[in-house]
Amino acid sequence: MRYKSGISEEDMPHIWERYYKGKQSETGTGLGLFICKFIIESHGGKIWAESEVGKGTSFMFTLPVE
Repeated sequence: MRYKSGISEEDMPHIWERYYKGKQSETGTGLGLFICKFIIESHGGKIWAESEVGKGTSFMFTLPVE
């Protein structure tokens, strides 16, 4: 998933928090990334984001193979 605007350095530490909506967010509930993280970590995986303002944000995750 890639968003064009990017996430500010100020917002990045908080994006996984329940109900957190970034300073530039106009829509949403602030639950999406919280839920994604919960599900992925519940299955033993890891999720992270890399972002650059003006260029975009990439979300990546890994899940263990059993």
